[in-house]
Amino acid sequence: MTDTPATTDADNVDEAPDALTEYAAGFAERYDAEGFTVEFDTIRVFVDRSRWVETIVAAREELPFFSWLSAIDWSATTEVGEGVDDPDTLEERFEVLCRLSSVENADAVNFVTTIPKDDAVIDSLAPHIGGAAWHEREAHEMFGIGFTGNDNLAPLYLPDDFIGNPLLKSFPLIAREVKPWPGDVDVEPMPAKEEADEGGES
Repeated sequence: MTDTPATTDADNVDEAPDALTEYAAGFAERYDAEGFTVEFDTIRVFVDRSRWVETIVAAREELPFFSWLSAIDWSATTEVGEGVDDPDTLEERFEVLCRLSSVENADAVNFVTTIPKDDAVIDSLAPHIGGAAWHEREAHEMFGIGFTGNDNLAPLYLPDDFIGNPLLKSFPLIAREVKPWPGDVDVEPMPAKEEADEGGES
């Protein structure tokens, strides 16, 4: 896993941007975003935490459909999954993401904001977008992020006495310590081309 991609300033795009990049640049500029990226035909618009709710509520004038909200744990310490390429230079943080899309065409934007690990709280979208309440509740349960203004952050999946947040990179999966992950198999590498050619000669 690599760190988050560098953002592109809305005022500093390529001389001849493609249509998607041009749309992303205009969108980021209209909502005074900190920057944006376009990768794999996906637009990410970066928003300051203090303007999270304000920006998304305003953007719904263009993209009214709330698709989902979730988070990413950028952590140098990983108990599960692939670690980051260079943990010594990683800025540990959470990213909160929200996707809005059009109901008329394929236009969609992923909004991203950063919150520090030692102050993992952000204003809730739930008072403005009813569908966000469930997603924030899940993110609270799985990552431990607080959503100010969401009065129902009770567990969705886990028992009431469960301790910890299972989607944190530092959360150990005890079941995998007892029984190895079934996807781990020992596969012999393919022979080099020269060896394969020699083996075919008679």
